[in-house]
Amino acid sequence: MKLAEALILRADGQTKVTQLRQRLVKIAKVQEGEEPPENPQELLQELDEVFTQVELLIQCINRTNSQADFGDGLTLSDALAKRDVMAMRYKAFNALVESACDLQDRYSRTEIKMCSTVNVVKLQKKLDYLAKQYREFDTKIQSMNWQVDLLE
Repeated sequence: MKLAEALILRADGQTKVTQLRQRLVKIAKVQEGEEPPENPQELLQELDEVFTQVELLIQCINRTNSQADFGDGLTLSDALAKRDVMAMRYKAFNALVESACDLQDRYSRTEIKMCSTVNVVKLQKKLDYLAKQYREFDTKIQSMNWQVDLLE
């Protein structure tokens, strides 16, 4: 099995956990004398099985990521950490640009005028560059996911 397939199965498992949790919450209480539409014990057993499957997948994925060579002296785990920081960097600069561009309406000359303290044009160019870097790096990671075999 390829790493990408395991990632898809993990996502499916996480979705299944969410669905089972919602179904369990709906049947957690019923009116006295009524029966729930589904058997809670069966749902709990199914939930436990899905948790076990997801846990095993996560362990295999983590093992694979920590041993797969990404290049440039990085493991795939290192690359994922780098990508996460790239995303955080982009979000921080994007928030700054949005805040600096937030125009306030002034209804009279007596109202306080707000001015940007940063060069928005320069920051927007940096944002575009960061977004491109992220896309290219993420594409390389996604490509690797389809090449690397999952370690058991």
